[in-house]
Amino acid sequence: MAGSSKTGVYAAALVLFLGGLGWLIYSGLDEGSAYFLNVSEALAAKPEQLGKARLFGTVAEEGISPAPGGLGVSFTLLDKDDQDKALHVEYKGAVPDTFKAGVEVIVEGGLNPSKGVFGATTLMTKCPSKYQKENRKDIRG
Repeated sequence: MAGSSKTGVYAAALVLFLGGLGWLIYSGLDEGSAYFLNVSEALAAKPEQLGKARLFGTVAEEGISPAPGGLGVSFTLLDKDDQDKALHVEYKGAVPDTFKAGVEVIVEGGLNPSKGVFGATTLMTKCPSKYQKENRKDIRG
């Protein structure tokens, strides 16, 4: 009789563990999921699909302005392949040193449909010159 009660306890513990693990995985995927789109895809999407999204593109030459009174910047994000497709972005936070016109960026946030502006909470720049082979020194001597 003692052996069967231990088996029941282990079975119940296993069910609770697997249930908890499943819930953590499900909730983590749900919270962390964001559409990853270029500007053209974002403009073609329904506004409710852009409540949480990551966009990538190139910073336009014109229209970069620092946020009034503090951290942040507003700029126009251009589609990498179709420069006629553009979306205005307002970012609140520390601006990376490598941020400038012509740089490829990834922004994460959501679209404010009433203003037609993408409100970014994250701004990352891509600096290809740092990673190109000809700019690295050969450490082999």
